[in-house]
Amino acid sequence: MRLLPHPATEDIELTEVLRALSDPVRLEIVVRLALSGVMNCGEAGDDLGVHKSTASHHYRTLREAGVVITKQEGRLKFMSLRRDDLESRFPGLLDSVLSAAGIPSTALGPGADVPAPR
Repeated sequence: MRLLPHPATEDIELTEVLRALSDPVRLEIVVRLALSGVMNCGEAGDDLGVHKSTASHHYRTLREAGVVITKQEGRLKFMSLRRDDLESRFPGLLDSVLSAAGIPSTALGPGADVPAPR
């Protein structure tokens, strides 16, 4: 597995995280990750209602902002929330965003920072 480039925890900037979360499609990706824990990027794009290239742009924006971490295994890419990293940098931010999106904390999936293939 190969880890795609992403900012170190201490380099995650609030403005970049908020910018990444401001788009409805990217917010939907974050909600889905919060519920499932890990997503296969190829399969997830089919359900978002956007072209594959647009979905890739959204995944990259979330990764470069430090919201998600992406690992590649062969041709497959797996993405998960950087829940622990975001919580250490901006306590309560992710929970507040998910709560505002209508996701109860009891519905949240596993918060692993490093995705495993499914």
